[in-house]
Amino acid sequence: MADAIVDIVGPEDVGEIVALFNQIFRPGRDAEFFHRRYLGRHNVLQMVARIDEKPVGFFLGFELKPRVFFAWFYGILSEYRRQGIASQLMEAVHEWARENDYEAIRFECHNQHRSMLHLGIAQGYDILGIRWDPDRGANLVLFQKALL
Repeated sequence: MADAIVDIVGPEDVGEIVALFNQIFRPGRDAEFFHRRYLGRHNVLQMVARIDEKPVGFFLGFELKPRVFFAWFYGILSEYRRQGIASQLMEAVHEWARENDYEAIRFECHNQHRSMLHLGIAQGYDILGIRWDPDRGANLVLFQKALL
């Protein structure tokens, strides 16, 4: 199991997030994509996981509503998957959310991302339901975990 260092990074580090995102997800995105999504959001949180100082994964999230934090994206480079890094990132997010008085964390996941579905269940998330994603033409599974 890898022992990643997880750091909170600021808005000035969005370039590092963009580089990781574009290695993990398609289609690629630019910094403006993230800046637009953050507009008007409270408590935007960006984290980067590093192994031997190399960025290998990231987390992005923001307040969904008072006392509920939304985990927008988790991403781990393919060669570093199945080493516990996503769990470490998720646990760091949970700790930050508790310290910032959030009562719950929510995330959404497409059904084909089985490893994320398994991780959510393993981390104690409950399935709230599903919603249709018109952009992808597929269902999203909705997860939430109480932090109390």
